[in-house]
Amino acid sequence: MTTLQARALRLQTTQPDFETAFQARLHWSAEQDDAIEQRVKDILADVRSRGDAALLEYTARFDALPAVSMAELELSAAELQAAFDSLPPAQRDALQQAAARIRRYHEWQKSQGGETATYRDEDGTLLGQKVTPLDRVGIYVPGGKAAYPSSVLMNAIPAHVAGVGEIIMVVPTPRGDRNPLVLAAAHVAGVSRAFTLGGAQAIGALAYGTQTVPKVDKITGPGNAYVASAKKHVFGTVGIDMIAGPSEILVLADGSTPPDWVAMDLFSQAEHDELAQSILLCPDASYIDAVQREIDRLLPGMPRAEIIAKSLNGRGALIHTRSMQEACEISNRIAPEHLEVSSRDPHRWEPLLRHAGAIFLGAYTSESLGDYCAGPNHVLPTSGTARFSGPLSVYDFQKRTSLIEVSEAGAQKLGRIASVLAHGEGLQAHARAAEMRLKGAG
Repeated sequence: MTTLQARALRLQTTQPDFETAFQARLHWSAEQDDAIEQRVKDILADVRSRGDAALLEYTARFDALPAVSMAELELSAAELQAAFDSLPPAQRDALQQAAARIRRYHEWQKSQGGETATYRDEDGTLLGQKVTPLDRVGIYVPGGKAAYPSSVLMNAIPAHVAGVGEIIMVVPTPRGDRNPLVLAAAHVAGVSRAFTLGGAQAIGALAYGTQTVPKVDKITGPGNAYVASAKKHVFGTVGIDMIAGPSEILVLADGSTPPDWVAMDLFSQAEHDELAQSILLCPDASYIDAVQREIDRLLPGMPRAEIIAKSLNGRGALIHTRSMQEACEISNRIAPEHLEVSSRDPHRWEPLLRHAGAIFLGAYTSESLGDYCAGPNHVLPTSGTARFSGPLSVYDFQKRTSLIEVSEAGAQKLGRIASVLAHGEGLQAHARAAEMRLKGAG
């Protein structure tokens, strides 16, 4: 019997080839295999053309879930309620408490701004914005290697708080296995309709609509390579939240946190899949050694040990830095999805950290608490996109419409400005439309 080992790459920022080795370990191509791209295009085109018939065919093929009609694939509100009722009291309570915290956070977020507002300038012209929720959104909940009720809460609740009229959930149920926690989370979060559909075909159904699945305005939620590719292809027909890459965690440690805590935090992302990335940055070499010993000790007892080992061996890194300041600089270059500042004084380092999906401050703030119940959203930018984007929020489920009401006096001033600019662009109808409203215009 072979002993499973996890050996994340050991690096030192002082070594001559650090930059080359560091970049090689970070590299992950978001470009999908050509075969996947073509298959996704074919599936999307088929769903657009044949609708429900294509969904039935692909669900039978990919999820081993044969169904005669779409009615068999739609989950009723009664089923969601029954799933909730069937849970042990501890799970029901945890689900409701997590939902309450997530709802409270997103309601607070909404209250901080982004509401419809107007003002009038000195000539009586009204200017402002009208903020309205999207009519209908689709949320994709993964259901292949694991079930994620937390994804239901994190996608549906901010949409609900934003005022979205209808929330359509799709979740693959391979071989017909329906996870009660996922269905119960849909009940708690206020999902309007739910379908046991997954993969590129589910994205196509949400984007284009079928005879049964309604067309949505925006699709959110993570998925595998096929789902990510499909979301990329339907963007423009519908909105999407982001193209998510493999999950990431970066731990900045000063050596004060128990090393087994940090080892388990690295495991917490590595167990997602083999391409997930777990990195430790620390100025204390002996502490890095201690973390590696804990990795060796704890790994055999993990149910997903094989996935963790593959992730750490293929993409993990334990990096010895010159200082915590240097660790912060490297973190900013990585722009990780999850960033733990596991130190005695995390607020000393937080001002130096500019790019991360979420920052977890202090030894007691494990990333997993953010995944489930702290409140802020766990749908976060990956693959360095935290440099220009942020977590899913209520704002992702709202849109802004400009409000403009020009007074007669205002038209005299603005009309002359518009006329000059429109003529300069060679758009005479634009200019004339403004000029006609000027006093004395013939």
